[in-house]
Amino acid sequence: MKILIVDDSVVFRSTIKLALSGIPDIEVTGTASNGKFALAKLETNPVDLIILDYEMPEMNGLETLRELRKKDQQTRVIVFSSQTMSGAEKALEALRNGADDVLPKTVNSGSSSESITEQIRADLLPKVLQFLAKGTFQPKPTRIEPLLSSLPGSVQKEKFSQNSLVYFKPEIILIGSSTGGPNALEVIFKELRMPVRCPILIVQHMPPVFTQCLAERLQEITKISAGEAKQMEVLRPGQIYMAPGDYHMTLFRDQGQIKLRLDQGPQRNSVRPAVDPLFETASEIYGNKCMGFILTGMGEDGVVGATAVKRCGGGIMIQNEASCVVYGMPGSVFEAGAYDAIGDLQQIGAALKRFCA
Repeated sequence: MKILIVDDSVVFRSTIKLALSGIPDIEVTGTASNGKFALAKLETNPVDLIILDYEMPEMNGLETLRELRKKDQQTRVIVFSSQTMSGAEKALEALRNGADDVLPKTVNSGSSSESITEQIRADLLPKVLQFLAKGTFQPKPTRIEPLLSSLPGSVQKEKFSQNSLVYFKPEIILIGSSTGGPNALEVIFKELRMPVRCPILIVQHMPPVFTQCLAERLQEITKISAGEAKQMEVLRPGQIYMAPGDYHMTLFRDQGQIKLRLDQGPQRNSVRPAVDPLFETASEIYGNKCMGFILTGMGEDGVVGATAVKRCGGGIMIQNEASCVVYGMPGSVFEAGAYDAIGDLQQIGAALKRFCA
């Protein structure tokens, strides 16, 4: 994988390059101090991935993205943005304009150069490697079925009966997503409006502040009350709850009420928040009235949770590979056979709207 680093800070350019050095199949082929220089370099030296700073002089990250996407839809782009509300809003704007993933700049200026390099490597490397891994899961070709029909899976580790979701009436909606998730969520929520008959809970792999900004964006789109979940909050129909960055979100019963619990327990699947804890606890409470969606994202987060939902007789729908930025999460559920239906974002959006009506 050939990589171009675009940042106005020479120190940051050098540190990112050092952080990625020595990684098999990864080669930093160039650097640029702003978007204008980057686009000029790409004319003669195309790359597979661009690591792009948002705040730059002359041509910033957003302007660069817009120009790049006018003629290049294939090159992957990871955008660095500050971990502030303004930075989070800019990050979501970058995703809407063609970025594949975003990463907050959380480097402590008081740290040593070695620790800064290690921190950037720990944060950035998984984001880079997810694009190398794209295509790991290749579902067997299958005949296109009508919306919400069951599709045959590959060899299954556990045999699950597949539900017909046509007349399914869930009491709770669960959604898990990672890379590509913010855009996917905007698409599937686009047609959703009040009243909504059941609560909707979302785990999106994003850092603090970014999740708050995303929840506000979904409320803006749907006009449905949406926000980050709060500790001990009573679950209500007709609301959208977003797991806050760096907190797992789970459900529990308390004196006849179903409440939200937030915790900073160990990461699961190398992430916090993770999808699995939510799906597992929801399945224990709602059983066969639980409906889960696993959308685009890296890794295997969600497969254990989807399996728990299926064991209780609930429903699972996964995003198809063609519409995913990264097929890791839905691909893992596909491989496990823990799903009832597969669809693109428009089909998932139609299903969500029908389940909530």
